[in-house]
Formats: sequence, structure tokens, C-alpha cells
Amino acid sequence: MIVLHHLNNSRSQRILWLLEELGLDYELQQHFRDPDSNLAPASLKAVHPLGRAPVISDDDHTLAESGAIISYLIERYAEAKLIPARDSEAYLHYQYWLHFAEGSLMPPILLRAVFDKMIAKAPPFLVRPILRKASGKVMSGYLNPNLDRSLAHIENHLSHNLWFAGDQLSGADFQMSFPLEALVWRGFEQHSYPNINDYVVRIHARPAYKRAMEKGGEYLYS
Repeated sequence: MIVLHHLNNSRSQRILWLLEELGLDYELQQHFRDPDSNLAPASLKAVHPLGRAPVISDDDHTLAESGAIISYLIERYAEAKLIPARDSEAYLHYQYWLHFAEGSLMPPILLRAVFDKMIAKAPPFLVRPILRKASGKVMSGYLNPNLDRSLAHIENHLSHNLWFAGDQLSGADFQMSFPLEALVWRGFEQHSYPNINDYVVRIHARPAYKRAMEKGGEYLYS
């Protein structure tokens, strides 16, 4: 029996969606963030030493990291669904976007969110202007240009493809869903990236995604 250790407002939501999309029997073990620190609870450390989500257990195996979990579930249970033929161009796209999500797209998104929280929580008057000035230089000189290039790259790809590996949903879409949902939820310039916005709408319309949301609970794309 597959057990998904699901943390609210986390990347584990995309694994829950994948399990629903595959129609697999699984057990959902929910863990909840500390309301003050927003950190994962100690209960996750009992499952995996890093104490982060997602984590799955399957028979005697315990596996962490979204990309590894997605690959494992698809290769073991999907019966040739959700993965293109290995000798196809679509398979190269599948591999590329599966790794692009966390390797290239998430770091600037995460750093920008960290800077925003630092400024919001900083004491006013003295510290906040200094932090705003320092973070502004990092954002304008590094984070925003990198993120803009990534979003333009994604927007162009989706202008020619319904899904990230072509015309069929694949594991790459589950991996890419979290960062793109987070950007849309945080109110990035949707008019500048209509294909990204349409892609997120397309994900949210899938019955399996809706079932995952019902089971996983409130999802704030933290």
C-alpha cells in the first residue's frame, strides 16, 4: 500500500494529484505546519530525516523529493501512461521540464518570497528601508531577470504545446504545476503570460486535480 505523507500548503499536493490521476489505492497521512513558524512538524522527521514533504512509503521503500517520487510512481504504476516513448522528441521535453521545475524555476521564486517575507517582518523605520534597498538590488540585478527569462521560455513553449511534453499530460506537468500555480496565485503579470495562465486553468479543471484538492485541503502555494 502506498502511503503519501502530505504537508499542507506544500509540494506534496502535486503528488496527491498524481495519485488521483493514476487511480491508485493509497493512504493519506496528513501533517500540518506550525501556525507561527510555518515549519513542518516533527512527525515528518519520523518518516524521513529531512522532515520535509512530499514523502511516500511503498511496501518497504521510503522515497522523498517530488521528481524522484513522480518518476517512481509513473515507472512502476502508470503502465506507459504519463510518459512519452523513450525514442521520441516528447521524451526529451519530458525529462527537461521534469528537472527544470526545481533546478531553474523554483530557486528565484523561493528567494524572492524569502526577501518579501524578510521585508514584511522587519521592524519599521530603521531596518525595513535598509532591507528593501539591499533586496531591491538583488531582485533587479539577479532574481527578476532570471525569472523573467524562465517565464518567457515557458510561455513560448506553451504557445506551441498543450502540455509540457506535447499533446499528452505527462509527469513533467505534475512537477511544473507547483511553481506555476504559485506564480499565478501570487499575482504575477498574467496578461504578459497568457499561455501560462491558461495552463494553470487547464490543470485546475481536471477531475483528478479537483479530487486531490478535496482530499488535501486548503492549498496556499507556500
